[in-house]
Amino acid sequence: MAGQGAMPIRAYAEPVGGHISLGRSLRGLMFFIFAGLPALVLFLGPGVRPETIIVEAVIAILVGIIVSGIRVAAQWERGVVLRLGKFLDVKGPGILYIVPFIDYVRFVDVRILALNIPRQAVITKDNVPAAIDSVLFFFVADAERAVIRIQDYQFAIAQYAQASLRDVVGGLTLDELLCERQQIQQHVGQVIEERIKDWGVHVDSIRLQDIEMPEDLKRMMSRQASAEREKRATITKAEGDKIAAVNLSAAAETMLKSPGAMQLRTLQTIDGLGPSPSNTVIVFPTEFATAARQVAEWLASRQGGQPPAKS
Repeated sequence: MAGQGAMPIRAYAEPVGGHISLGRSLRGLMFFIFAGLPALVLFLGPGVRPETIIVEAVIAILVGIIVSGIRVAAQWERGVVLRLGKFLDVKGPGILYIVPFIDYVRFVDVRILALNIPRQAVITKDNVPAAIDSVLFFFVADAERAVIRIQDYQFAIAQYAQASLRDVVGGLTLDELLCERQQIQQHVGQVIEERIKDWGVHVDSIRLQDIEMPEDLKRMMSRQASAEREKRATITKAEGDKIAAVNLSAAAETMLKSPGAMQLRTLQTIDGLGPSPSNTVIVFPTEFATAARQVAEWLASRQGGQPPAKS
């Protein structure tokens, strides 16, 4: 049983590789028609002589050798034919024939292939360790060069993709690695394409699947993001308070110039309370407030020995 700190087991898709032998059944059928049926008729007939058996055996061997050169390439395959070690032709798809013991054929899959790039431990420009999982999509554009120019193009591409990924990520900071994944993918794909274009292989794309970082760094980044969000919230609230204060100041100036506006605002506030048993609203005319203010001013003028201000 794995411990709590153990890394989870990652499951990757396994590519379906290898040539599908579509010509095996065809070779068996041809051998049965040209060697099996005559032998069956011969052995079922009367008076079978030893010389006839030897001749039939020789014919069967010759037919077997001849039909052994029949091959069938699937729609997504191309056959690179070598004759006595020298390149002869690229054949397929469909039925093709090679001379037994002289020709050799190697089938190449020309579909888009997916190649898992093992996890790469890299160190960014700002000395942060990271582990990157990625996948490379490519296809064979020239079957002849893919077979003749390179020993194993899939293994070679995998090795070069690993080195290119480490080189590109090593020149970036952590923030660039996390924020510019699309640009990184394009850059790595261009670097690989520039190197393997002479191999007859074309890179379709490369995708960064996962980026692993140390747990303490993840916690620090989480705190940084939380502080950044709190900072934006405080700034937004302050800007809202500022706008509200400006609007309130403008509304106060408008109400000061028009006494009726203040009365309308008062009525709107009362109407917004709504009918509810818990709300007790006492309404008195606004003239009472005006009269009380005038009395207060008159009393203040009496105490100061100044005539009251005319309203």
